[in-house]
Amino acid sequence: MVIRVAVVGASGRLGAVACRIIEQQSDLELVARLNSRSSLDDMLGADVVLDVTHPGVSPTVVDHAVRAGLSVVVGTSGWSEDRLRGLRALLAGHGDVAIVVIPNFSLGSVLATHFATIAARFYESVEIVEAHHAAKVDSPSGTAVRTAELIGHARAELGPVVAPHVDQRARGQQVASVPIHSLRLQGVVAKQDVHFGGTGEVLTLSHETLSPAAYEQGIVIAIRAAAAARGLLVGLDQLVGLHEPQADPDDEAAVPEGVE
Repeated sequence: MVIRVAVVGASGRLGAVACRIIEQQSDLELVARLNSRSSLDDMLGADVVLDVTHPGVSPTVVDHAVRAGLSVVVGTSGWSEDRLRGLRALLAGHGDVAIVVIPNFSLGSVLATHFATIAARFYESVEIVEAHHAAKVDSPSGTAVRTAELIGHARAELGPVVAPHVDQRARGQQVASVPIHSLRLQGVVAKQDVHFGGTGEVLTLSHETLSPAAYEQGIVIAIRAAAAARGLLVGLDQLVGLHEPQADPDDEAAVPEGVE
């Protein structure tokens, strides 16, 4: 079966990468390229909508797609735990579609975040430093937010991390008790370091994206998963065997079917 895909945000950096890699797959067909001047109805006729827009636009794109009965892959930043609650409410009346939220399409980034959740149980001092290109409009990044939230989940029985002086602006923004520091620099694609401090040692888990080509495999995996799944799925880790495919524990409707 060929999966028909509409890309919203096709003229952006990630959108251009997505369009190119979709056209190279024998089981995917690019049926629409939407930009800021397009009508959202241009996505109708697709099986899966790929949203790679802007944090302020993404909720409208997702809402329009789901109400039209289309599954969505969300590659736009800004979908924190609070905003995901709104997606659960939206899906309550549309159980026949999927929303797959991917904070980062890079497999290396997903692995680094997974390793961070393992280390989080052994260190009380944890901080994240993330860097992206100067044109990125949001901070902290969706990847950093997701990493901090997963670290918080991993430490649920241990309590929050130790983060002194967080009342000072230079100490970053806290997410799930983890301070996050954002850099926006020319010459950078994406980089994240998770620092763990312990007695007499520091462990740093580092991942750097050198080219947008790092996102290609994850984009294809997510689109194929969205075509087969139902309900809400968050994170590429759910789709690549790091965990059993599953949705948010509050969303019983999310049942991936045939996701490999």
